[in-house]
Amino acid sequence: MRVVIAEDSALLRDGLAQLLQLRGVEVAAAVGDADALLAAVAEHRPDAAVVDIRLPPTQTDEGLRAAVRLRADHPGTGVLIFSQYVETKYAAQLLGTNPGGVGYLLKERVVDIGEFVDALERVAAGGTALDPEVVAQLFGASRRASALDALTPREREVLALMAEGRTNHAVATSFGVSERAVEKHIANIFTKLGLLPSDTGNRRVLAVLRYLETAG
Repeated sequence: MRVVIAEDSALLRDGLAQLLQLRGVEVAAAVGDADALLAAVAEHRPDAAVVDIRLPPTQTDEGLRAAVRLRADHPGTGVLIFSQYVETKYAAQLLGTNPGGVGYLLKERVVDIGEFVDALERVAAGGTALDPEVVAQLFGASRRASALDALTPREREVLALMAEGRTNHAVATSFGVSERAVEKHIANIFTKLGLLPSDTGNRRVLAVLRYLETAG
C-alpha cells in the first residue's frame, strides 16, 4: 500500500511516516500543507492519503477542502482524515462527494499502529473507518426526519458499527449474537433504506453514506 501524509506538525508527520514504513506501508510523500498534498497525490497516485483537517496558512479547513478536491480529482484514492477535532459537517461533506474510501480517526484515540494500518487499508480498499466518537456525534447531529427513522434501535446500533468499519463477525461478537443474526439485521437495513441488490456500488458503503448524510 502506498500513501501520502499531510500533517503540519513535523514531529507527528515524520513519526507517523516511520511507523507506517515499519509496518510495510510505502510512504510516497509526507507534506505539511494542502497545496503540497494535492501535488503529491497527482505525482504519486497513492492508494490513500492521511490528511489533517487544519493545515497552514489559516489552520482552519485547508485540509478538508484539499481532501474534497482530492476525492473529486482522484476518486480511486482513499482519504483518511486524522484530526484531534470532531467536525460532523466535514465527514458528511467528504462522504457526500463519493461514497466509500473515506475514514475519520481522532489522534488522541489511536493507540495501536496496527489498528491504524487496518483502518487505512479499509479506506484504501473503498471501505470506511470512523472513530466511534465521530460516529456518535454524527448520529446525534441529525434533527431531521429520514429513512433511518424506520430502523429499530438494534438496527441503528448495527449500522453505527458498520460505519466504524466493523465486519459482520466483529458486530456479532460485540452483541454476543450469531453472524446470521447480524446478516438479518443488515438485510433489514438495506430493505428499509431502499438499497436493492442491483444498486450500483457497495450497499454496505451506501448504507453508511445514508447514515452520515443525516448529519446537520
